[in-house]
Amino acid sequence: MIYLDSSVALAYLLAEDRSPPDELWDEQLVSSRLLECEVWNRINAQQLHDSHGDAVRNLIGRVAMIEMVGPVLTRSLQAFPVPVRTLDAIHLGAMEFIRAQKQLVQLASYDQRLIAAARLLGISEWNASR
Repeated sequence: MIYLDSSVALAYLLAEDRSPPDELWDEQLVSSRLLECEVWNRINAQQLHDSHGDAVRNLIGRVAMIEMVGPVLTRSLQAFPVPVRTLDAIHLGAMEFIRAQKQLVQLASYDQRLIAAARLLGISEWNASR
């Protein structure tokens, strides 16, 4: 199972200088509902809703969403091995929730701070730069 971070989702949607490999989309994808908020926020901020709205809905539809409630938020409120940003705490809490369900998860991200924090929790990186 691959945890999809917004940095990878946005790189794909906006055709940035780097883009995830096609095989990512063959994987079972999961993320916190926060991904949806982050992606739409960026699309709307850049006034790309009309041109990119269908692509966003298609991408979001491929991802199993974990709601930001209960155990996810409880874990997000606790300390991590290194200081983390607020939104990263929610993503890390969601990944730990997945692991608590006895599921293997890897992180697909271009955010080096999030990758480093996940590694300290024993969550490996799915190489999105292949």
